[in-house]
Amino acid sequence: MLQRLFRSPLALLSALLFTLFALNVQAASTMVPAPPQIAGTAYLVMDGDTGEVLLSENADQRFAPASLTKMMTSYIVEYEMSEGNISEDDMVPISEKAWRTEGSRMFVREGTQVRLGDLLKGVVIQSGNDASVALAEYVAGSESAFADLMNQHAKRLGLKNTHFENATGLPHENHYSSPHDLALIGRALINSFPEHYAIYSEKYFTYNKIRQPNRNRLLWRDDSVDGIKTGHTDEAGYCLVASAKRDGMRLITVVLGTKSDEARAQESQKLLSYAFRFYRTRQLYAANQVLNQARVWGGAADQVRLGLSEDLAVTIPRGQDDQLAANLDLNKVIKAPIDQGQVLGQVVVSLGDETVKSVPLVALEAVPEGGFFKRIWDEILLFFTGLFK
Repeated sequence: MLQRLFRSPLALLSALLFTLFALNVQAASTMVPAPPQIAGTAYLVMDGDTGEVLLSENADQRFAPASLTKMMTSYIVEYEMSEGNISEDDMVPISEKAWRTEGSRMFVREGTQVRLGDLLKGVVIQSGNDASVALAEYVAGSESAFADLMNQHAKRLGLKNTHFENATGLPHENHYSSPHDLALIGRALINSFPEHYAIYSEKYFTYNKIRQPNRNRLLWRDDSVDGIKTGHTDEAGYCLVASAKRDGMRLITVVLGTKSDEARAQESQKLLSYAFRFYRTRQLYAANQVLNQARVWGGAADQVRLGLSEDLAVTIPRGQDDQLAANLDLNKVIKAPIDQGQVLGQVVVSLGDETVKSVPLVALEAVPEGGFFKRIWDEILLFFTGLFK
């Protein structure tokens, strides 16, 4: 048969070699090398859109977070602004405690009033401990009350290995967080308050005639990096939570316990380069997109449209799109009444033989009960349908 298709042995050999080459290229395109070695105590890479963890080491171990704590401080301030409880133009009084707080400073003066928006920049860009305490006292009355608020928000965000004792990250034996939790705080900052996120990419801030640079070196080295926060104490080492966006994909990296300011930038850059090279975010379905219709028994309508309450995206290794599949797992019997948003099944996304995500399949519309005779008729039909099945 092969001799009939190819006129000469040379043509046959060339075809076979081409086929083997194509197969090797295809196989190589789906291969992902081992992640880079990171010189730190812990690290993590998260897809900022899907929340999926791509790489990690000691991700759920508790560490001193140093000034990475200030991500939660700024998160709460932005949350309170979004609720209308405070505004950027509020004038915040500076207490003696705020003025005397040791460590990195914005250099506010005791007895003065500072615009809240400036204090927020002092926290994010200059990592000011004095600004953090001033904001904590303004929002909650005292720093200890603010720490309680921080822990309430930590619980609400699903942080399982985090506890705060202050708004600054100054060392305390009961003050800790984990790489995974810190990435979740960063993701919340980006997704919950996008109108404020630009602050985290600002390279300099001047207050009281003192110009200080953002300590995140990656802002100068990588145009795709737009945040988030650095930290350092003797106990924690040099730490960095960074975020970058390329070609529609956002990544969040956490690196803890490196030896220097330069090292935390280099190690974070390694993770960003690796993850952007070998992973991609695949958008599957949009929120409220009709994915299917299901039979409704005893309803004013015989069908209900089904979809998702939120956009569905997954993060997969590059070159493995052909192994991605999504299946709808519907409830066997769906009876009225049905509320809009009611869960009626699951959308199960798999990559090869592995389930990578499962999300609720919901009713996109309400279906009230049908009339008396409609309900009786559907019960009869359902009974006999069940018998035949």
